[in-house]
Amino acid sequence: MAKEFVKDVTSMDEDFAQWYTDVVTKADLIDYSSVRGSMIIRPYGYALWDNVKNELDKRIKETGHENVYMPLFIPESLLQKEKDHVEGFAPEVAWVTHGGSEELAERLVVRPTSEVLFCEHYKNIIHSYRDLPKLYNQWANVVRWEKTTRPFLRTLEFLWQEGHTAHATDEEAMEETIKMLNVYAAVCEEMLAIPVVKGQKTEKEKFAGAKATFTIESLMHDGKALQSGTSHHFGTGFAEAFGIQYTDKEGKLQYVHQTSWGFTTRIIGALIMVHGDDRGLVIPPKAAPTQVMIVPIAQHKEGVLDFAYELKDSLSNVARVGIDASDKKPGWKFNEYEMKGIPVRLEVGPKDIENKQVVLARRDTGTKEFVPMDQLETRLVELLDEIQANLYNKALSHREDRTTVAVTLDELKTSLETKPGFIKAMWCGELACEEKIKEETTATSRCIPFEQEQVANTCVCCGKDADKMVYWAKAY
Repeated sequence: MAKEFVKDVTSMDEDFAQWYTDVVTKADLIDYSSVRGSMIIRPYGYALWDNVKNELDKRIKETGHENVYMPLFIPESLLQKEKDHVEGFAPEVAWVTHGGSEELAERLVVRPTSEVLFCEHYKNIIHSYRDLPKLYNQWANVVRWEKTTRPFLRTLEFLWQEGHTAHATDEEAMEETIKMLNVYAAVCEEMLAIPVVKGQKTEKEKFAGAKATFTIESLMHDGKALQSGTSHHFGTGFAEAFGIQYTDKEGKLQYVHQTSWGFTTRIIGALIMVHGDDRGLVIPPKAAPTQVMIVPIAQHKEGVLDFAYELKDSLSNVARVGIDASDKKPGWKFNEYEMKGIPVRLEVGPKDIENKQVVLARRDTGTKEFVPMDQLETRLVELLDEIQANLYNKALSHREDRTTVAVTLDELKTSLETKPGFIKAMWCGELACEEKIKEETTATSRCIPFEQEQVANTCVCCGKDADKMVYWAKAY
C-alpha cells in the first residue's frame, strides 16, 4: 500500500519540476482552473496561507501599520505618471477595455501593484508634518500576465500583502524599509523554518521606480534561489511625480519619502521546495494547519474512538489537533498525512490504551516513539519544537553545503553545473559584467548581502578590482 501510494509522486532527483507539480496537486493544495496560469487554492492550501497571513499581519500591526483596501482597477493615465514604474510593469499588465458592451473612454489596468493608487490617495490626505508618517498595508490579489507559470511560484493572479508608507525624511523611510525586510526574514526563519540571506538588489534587478530594493533570498532543494520578499525605498521619486507634499515645522513645502514592501503566496512554493521530500510535503509545526493528526488503530473495537476523541480534546490546549475517524485503513491514513506533511501522527489502539501510552510518529525523520499518557502533553510540545528546529537546521545545512565561492567566470560556470546553489563572487559594479554572467550562465545576481566578505580582490567576470561580494544563482 505505502509503495503504491508513493509511486504517484515523482522522485525529486529524477524530475524536480514534476515532483513539485505532483505534490501541490496530490497534497490538495491547489487545483487548476480554466484560465491558463491561474490556480484554485484549495482549503488545505488556503489554511496554510491563512496561518502565514495571520502571523505576518500580527507583526505588521505590531510595527504600527494599519490595514486599508485600494481599488482593483487603475486608470491608464494614473499608471503613466511614474515613467520607470510603468515601463517596468507594461509587459505584464492586463487591460480592461470594455464595461459590458460599451468601450471605455479610458483603459483600466487590473492592478499589478498599487503604488500609484496609494500615491493618489496620499496626495489627498497628506498636508502637514502632523500627517506623517502614514503607515498603510493592504491584503489583496494582483494580476501579472506571466508567460511561464507554475502554481504558487508564478501565476497570473496571486495573493499578497503590500505595504505603502510615507515619511518626512529619507532616514525614516530607509529605517522603515529595513525594518519590514527584517519582519519578512523573521517570519521565514521563525515560522516557516526557511533560512534567508538579506541584502540589496543591484540597479538592474531593483523594483521599477525605486531608489533601492532590498530582498530576502532563500535556496530551494534543487539549488535554485527564490526571492522570498522585497522591501523598496522610493525616496521622493513617486512623490515628485504625484505631487505629494507636506508643510514642515518651518512652514516650507517638502516632498514625502516613500516605501513599499510585499510578501506573496509564492512563499508557499518556497516552503514546499525547501522542506518537501519524496513522500510529499513536510510542514514546520508553526505553519501547519494541523500539527498533530490522531489515527485510531482498530477503531471498531469498543472504547477506541471515544478515547481518541478525549485525547483530541485534551491536547487541543497545546496543539492544533485533528482526528481521522473515517473507515479507511490505517496504512492509507498514514500515507495521506505524510503526503500532507502533518508534523506529528499520533497512533492509539486497544493495546496502547491498556498500556496507558500512545505512539508519536515524526514526519521530518520518520521515527516513532512510545510516550506514556501522563507525559504526553509535555512531550508533544517538546517534540513540535524539536521538529521546528530540525527543519530549520536541515535547511540551513543544505544551504551552506550548496554555497560555493567562485573567483573566475569559469569557476562560476563549473559551480552551477556541478553543485547548483548560491555562489559567492566579487563584482565590479558594472552592468555589462552582470549581463554577461546572465547571458553565459543564466544565473542572476540575487543580492549584495548586508554581511559582506572579501572572497577575492577582483571581479568574477572582468578581472578588475572589486569590493562588492554578490550572491549569484539560477532562480525561480
